[in-house]
Amino acid sequence: MNLRVAICQINSKIGDFEYNMKKILEFIEKAREYNADLIVFPELALTGYLIEDLALRPSFVKESIKTLKKISEYVNNEVIIIGFVNEKNGFIYNSAGILYKGEIIGTIEKFHLPNYLTFDEKRIFKEGSEYKILNISGYRVGVVICQDIWHPDGPLRKYSIYGIDLGIVINGSPYHVSKQEEREHLIISRNIDNLIPIVYVNLVGGEDDLVFDGRSFVVNDGKVISRAKAFEEDLMIIDIPKSYSLKSKIHQNRLNEHKLDVEIKEIFINKELKNNFQFLGFVNGNLSFEEEVYKAILTGLRDYVLKSGFNKVIVGISGGIDSALTTVLCVDAFGNDNVIGVWMSSKYNKLESYEDAKILSRNLKIEFLEFNIDKIFDSYILELKKSFKNYSEDKTEENLQSRIRGNILMSLSNKFNALVISTGNKSEYAVGYATLYGDMVGAYAPLKDVYKTWIYRIAKWRNEKNNVIPQRIFKKRPSAELRENQYDEDEIGSYEILDEIIRMVVEDDLSKEEILKFVNDESYLNKVLEMIRKNEFKRKQSPIGPKITKRAFYRDRRYPNTNVFL
Repeated sequence: MNLRVAICQINSKIGDFEYNMKKILEFIEKAREYNADLIVFPELALTGYLIEDLALRPSFVKESIKTLKKISEYVNNEVIIIGFVNEKNGFIYNSAGILYKGEIIGTIEKFHLPNYLTFDEKRIFKEGSEYKILNISGYRVGVVICQDIWHPDGPLRKYSIYGIDLGIVINGSPYHVSKQEEREHLIISRNIDNLIPIVYVNLVGGEDDLVFDGRSFVVNDGKVISRAKAFEEDLMIIDIPKSYSLKSKIHQNRLNEHKLDVEIKEIFINKELKNNFQFLGFVNGNLSFEEEVYKAILTGLRDYVLKSGFNKVIVGISGGIDSALTTVLCVDAFGNDNVIGVWMSSKYNKLESYEDAKILSRNLKIEFLEFNIDKIFDSYILELKKSFKNYSEDKTEENLQSRIRGNILMSLSNKFNALVISTGNKSEYAVGYATLYGDMVGAYAPLKDVYKTWIYRIAKWRNEKNNVIPQRIFKKRPSAELRENQYDEDEIGSYEILDEIIRMVVEDDLSKEEILKFVNDESYLNKVLEMIRKNEFKRKQSPIGPKITKRAFYRDRRYPNTNVFL
């Protein structure tokens, strides 16, 4: 007996039920061309994953249920699994709807609700309590939802003891570097422990600051036998014979030693299954570090802008590596006709910075607007002269230049109905090396969770495709060019060392004493720790950007602005 499974890796829009229904129906039609028996969509595919308090609005929940019923009317002789928001007895659930022959024949609720880092599901959903499996003409399928699979004694374990032939996990699993390796390692271990093949179905696309990388996959016999594309929608068809699980159970009968301690209900589906064994699966290869991160950033940027209803963007180009990579990302995401580069010179800008910005824009074939801010700056200084008469020049004058540039960018944004894309990186945001209401302006910051040292690596990788970033940009010392002879690393230290300290503080939660085992300069470490601490208020007001590392600012690390603890 064989079950032909269609894995539908789709990019949903938050709250756009009509769009999501259309997308789901398109994939169902495609799956029908392959005579799929079971068509599976990701967690909360019908609503979008990052719904937050939308789930607390009764009208939103009603629309979710109503739309699922509409979809069920199109379902024929295939079994469909779709993630949606459900309501039962006044409680809201993260559920999987089971559709067959024009009806919703059952629902399966998520048991384990994550409440850490990015996740806040306990705030909006109630935990499931009923154990249910599908019985498709004797082929038993256990369906669990995302976090459920991370618990070794969770529902999949119980279903395996009961005697299922296949495990299905529907997911809205956000990306971070190395996340796919974590997933595949976990699912392989569950496959070995439970003696069943497992299908892992994931969302793809950007939702605010989260990126879903897709890469749905199937595991059997301790290895990945099929893997979908990364950062793209995909339809993956695979035949999974009942013999996969039967063979494992014959040779290893350890599940017989366990007693079932819960009641499990079966949702019976009378459907003819064939013995065709045609689609064995296809394993898409893994990406390099640089390509993976680039595609993650690109996906987040593209979807944030387009899903927000815009298609044109503006980037302030300084002649440095951050704005260069940001501009290239924008062109790759929206095309050169939809990207405006803006050069805003002052008396402190070097000629080579202008030349590099101009060459970059010419290479990318984008519109390039030029402004000089000196007269605007002088008018501010003249107006403030009386108030500043007892004070010497300091950061105030430097930040003023940045804020003038921010005003120009936002004025262009208003006039052209285009979003400003900010160019700041994780290293700068961590220590506050950015100007609030200045270079921090913008709707989205694609490099917000990317270390400065990573930016060079990623930009070099992108330049290998076509050499659009001038080579001089890679060689010059980073500088904000807000005064004579100003260089980043003279003020915040070597990026190589700084990035390591930030990683240990933000991602690994190491104490000062633990970090001193790796960093010899205690006074510099104290300076960095203090900068990270006191600039929380800046980060809270910065544009959102895609989560790339395992712990990003914003959702993953929630600190009070007025904290004094280092």
